Amino acid sequence: MVAYADTSFLYSLYGHDANSTQARTMGNALKIPLALTLLQRHELRNAFRLAVFRKVMTLERCEAVLVEIEVDIKTGVLVETPVSWAEVFAGAEALSAAHSKTLGTRGFDVLHVATAIALGTKDFLTFDSRQKTLAVKAGLKVKP
Repeated sequence: MVAYADTSFLYSLYGHDANSTQARTMGNALKIPLALTLLQRHELRNAFRLAVFRKVMTLERCEAVLVEIEVDIKTGVLVETPVSWAEVFAGAEALSAAHSKTLGTRGFDVLHVATAIALGTKDFLTFDSRQKTLAVKAGLKVKP
C-alpha cells in the first residue's frame, strides 16, 4: 500500500516554502511509501525548474533536489507506480462533471484525485484547499 501526495505536498517536502516543515514532519511519520506516477514525476520536476526561472531557487539547489528525488526512488521512499491512464482520465471527467463547477478545481487537481482513486490509495496528501475538498468528496482520507 502507498499514500498519494500531490505536487503541492511533494514540492514542500523536497523544496523550501511555507509548508515544508509540516510536509517533512508528516513525511517522516509515514509508515508507507509515497506513490510516484509519471504525472507526479513530471509536474514535480517541472515545478523545481520553474522555481529556477522565477528566481526562488538556484540552479544548483534545483539540481540537488532532482538528485534527492532520484535517490528516494532508488531507496523506496517514493515508489514508481504505474496506473491506467484511461481509467484516470475517465475518473477525472466524472469528478470534473460532478464538482468543478462548484469547487473551482483545476484540471491537474482533478487528475491527481482521480489518480489516487485509480491506484486504490486511501491517504491523500495536499496543501491545496480546493483539491482537498474534492478529495474528501471523492472519499479519500486527506492530510494535513
